[in-house]
Amino acid sequence: MFKDTQVFSGFSIDDPEAARRFYGDVLGIEVEDGEMGGILMLHFGGGGPPTIAYPKPDHVPAEFTILNFPVPDVETAVDALVAKGVVFEVYGGDLPQDEKGIMRGHGPEIAWFKDPAGNILSVIED
Repeated sequence: MFKDTQVFSGFSIDDPEAARRFYGDVLGIEVEDGEMGGILMLHFGGGGPPTIAYPKPDHVPAEFTILNFPVPDVETAVDALVAKGVVFEVYGGDLPQDEKGIMRGHGPEIAWFKDPAGNILSVIED
């Protein structure tokens, strides 16, 4: 039924302007206004359909990673994002992370951070 469908994903945000600045200016993603007020279209490499970020009055941040950004070097990506003001999460417990928030030695290197709406994102070893 959906074999040939161009699938896209979406997630909620609470402040479209803060999301626009974060995704566009900080992360360098192409951000376009959607046809309905406040909806943002995030265009990633690869030419697939955009991911939508839609405003939701009773937004609750996702408690799981909504977007993973594959990078060739996680530490370089973390350092570049920290220089732009991004704060990385350190969870503790069963996730052995270093002082930069990078988990090493348990699968691919990965580090988590949040968007202005509190949704969880990651940079992960490509």
